[in-house]
This record gives sequence, structure tokens and C-alpha cells, in this order.
Amino acid sequence: MTAAKDLFAEKPMTPLQYATVLVCFVMNMLDGMDVLVISYAAPAISRDWSISPEALGVVFSAGLAGMTLGTFFIAPLADRFGRKTIVLISALIMGTFIYLSAYAGSISELLLYRFLSGLGIGSMLASTTALTAEYTPDKNRDFWVSFVVAGYPIGAICSGIAAAEIVPTEGWRQLFRLAGIASMAAFPLAFLLLSESVQYLLTTQPRGALHRANRILGRLGSSLLEQLPEKAAPRARIPAGALFKQEFRRATGFLWLALFLAFSSLYFLISWIPKLASDAGLSMELAIYAGTVFNAGAFVGILVQGYISSRFGLRRTIGFIFLATAALMASFGWFAGTDWVLLILGLLGFGIQGGFVGLYAVAARLYPTRIRTTGVGWAMGAGRFGGIAGPMIGGWLIGLGLLLSTNFLLFAIPTLLAGIITLRIPVR
Repeated sequence: MTAAKDLFAEKPMTPLQYATVLVCFVMNMLDGMDVLVISYAAPAISRDWSISPEALGVVFSAGLAGMTLGTFFIAPLADRFGRKTIVLISALIMGTFIYLSAYAGSISELLLYRFLSGLGIGSMLASTTALTAEYTPDKNRDFWVSFVVAGYPIGAICSGIAAAEIVPTEGWRQLFRLAGIASMAAFPLAFLLLSESVQYLLTTQPRGALHRANRILGRLGSSLLEQLPEKAAPRARIPAGALFKQEFRRATGFLWLALFLAFSSLYFLISWIPKLASDAGLSMELAIYAGTVFNAGAFVGILVQGYISSRFGLRRTIGFIFLATAALMASFGWFAGTDWVLLILGLLGFGIQGGFVGLYAVAARLYPTRIRTTGVGWAMGAGRFGGIAGPMIGGWLIGLGLLLSTNFLLFAIPTLLAGIITLRIPVR
């Protein structure tokens, strides 16, 4: 009987596998769109409601808090109820609360809707990543997973382009309506085209698993099963304390700190670039395009970082990228008001996104198989707390009346520290 993990070992990709990867890519595009829609709408919301930067920073962080809880508590349910089920639930959560955000009458309502939509966003990324990994051949699995993850900045770019057209003419509420409708429209797409993970069916063995697995195997051109394999005994849960045993203590501490610092800078930039650009005197359309250019650089950075790392080493590449990004952030004031601003923002997206995604790969290399999932999951969680803190701290600094260049200079410090700490992570 073919082991679940060997189903796609040597065979070429089939239409069903391509369809699965494509749907996962689209769902991650919606993820990126729904995360960034608040950033693109922020200048208009701030103008209409006359809210302080501190309050706006809390709204930004509310979505990230929801993403953190979604990653911790909803995404793991995919191991119990199936990857496809959680993808569908996540799409409904995202679409419903993004759409309702258009009808928020106060900052408190908007904060609540951002938090609830974040639950779906956080669980979506984890579920689509797992499903992609379980539907692609081992020899190019990393490429397909990276491709699906790269849908996130692509979605951010698309929503930025749409926002530049919609917000100035139809208002920020229409942007939320269309984003919510797009996420809900993806539900039937995923329901019809997405297949459940065969690996999940054979290892977890829910009701009707044999029939469901054979139906998928038939579409894949694989041999059908006469019976399910022997069900493995459930794994004992690995306590987080295992990550701080003597051999991993220093590496875990450095990894968590590097991710916390990188996330804080990343989500400060993601959340505040359009609003800061608008405050600096750019028109609303150009301010939105500033955020779009940042995410375009992020897409390229994610792909290029993987190639460079394979040639020059993972930690060295990521550390250098963070250090170079910190230097760019610190020197941003020299370019403010010049034609170089958009190029610098693109390079910042390239560096900060490429670096923080690379830290996920460091986490995967750091721990042995028996505690790898626990190690990567807790590292991502530690990083997301930085993502919550970054926009809030940014809102406080902006509320003090600091210039755009000063904010970038201050957030160059955690980026610099992230680079130094990354170079010191002991990877076996």
C-alpha cells in the first residue's frame, strides 16, 4: 500500500494538483487583500472620522491580534476536521467581517470587525500552506509552497491598485464592500475545485475516508486502495518547554527575538506607509500607490531571497538583508520629497518581507523532526506579537508629531537588531 507521503513522490503534476495549488494561491491573495485593505483605507477613515493616530494604530493591531489567535486556535483544527473545511470556514469569516466593516459606525465597531476578520486570515494562511505541501512532489514542494505564500503580497498589490481608483471617488466603505464580496465569492470556488488532503484522510481516517480518498486517487491517476492503512497512534503533544532544553535554549531565544523585531518593523511599514505618505503631502492616490509599490517589492523579495540563500547560506543572506534594510530605513529622510521615494519603498518591501519569510526557513532547520512543528508554530506566534506591537507603537510615535523620516529611523533600530541576532542564531 502506498504511503500517503509517497503518493506524489515521482509522478508529474496532474490537473487536480495544479487546481489545488491555484486555489490556494487565490485564497492567499484574498488574505493579503483583506489584511492591507485597512491600510489603504486609513487616510480616508482618518479624515472622515478625525481619529487620532493612536486609535488608528489600535485598529491595525486588532486585525493582527485576530490573525495570531486564528493561527493558534483555528488553524490547528485542520488536523481534526480537514484542510479544506478550515479553508472554507476561513473564507466565510474573512468575507463576512470585511464586508461588515463597510458599515462600521464607530472606531470600536471597526476594531471588532478587524479582529474577527483576522481570525479567518490567520487560519487561512496556515491551512493553504499545509494543503499545498501535501499535494505537491517532494522535489519541488518548496517552490510550490513559496508560490502559494507569494499570493499574499500579490493580493496586497491588487487591492492597492483597486483602492487608488475606488477610495477617492466612491469612498473607503465601498472598498470594504468589494473586498468582502470577493472573499465570499471565493467560497464556491474553493468548494468546487479544492480537494481534501489525501494524507489527512489516510492518517486521520474520518468517516468515509476510504471512499473519499479513492475518489481523489482516481482523479490523480493513482492506484485505488482496498482498505485504509493501519491508523497510527496519536502523537504525544510536544510541550513548548522542549524548545528551551539545553541544546535549543539559545537558538530559540534568538529566533523568537529576531522574529519579534522583524514583525514589528514589517507591520509598522505595512500598516502606516499609505497614511504617512498622505500626511507627508502626497495625494490619496499616490499615497495608496506607495503601499502598493512596497508590496510589489515584497513579492520579488520573497522569491529572490530563496534563490540567494541557496547559494550563500540562509542565515548570512537573511542577516545581510535585514542590515541593508535598516540602512535604507535610516537614510529614508534623504530621499523624502524626491523621485526616489517609490523606489526606496519597493526596496524596503523587498528587504523586510524577504528577510522575515526567510526566518521561517531558519526555524524549520533549527529543530529536529520530533519537535519541528512545535518549534515553527511557536516561533511564528512569538513573531506575531511583534506584529501587534509595531502598528500600535507607530501610532503613538505619529501621535507625537514625528516626521515620516524620524519614524523610519526609529524602526530601523529593531530591523538592525533583527539582522545582528539572525547572524548569531546557532543552526545545526
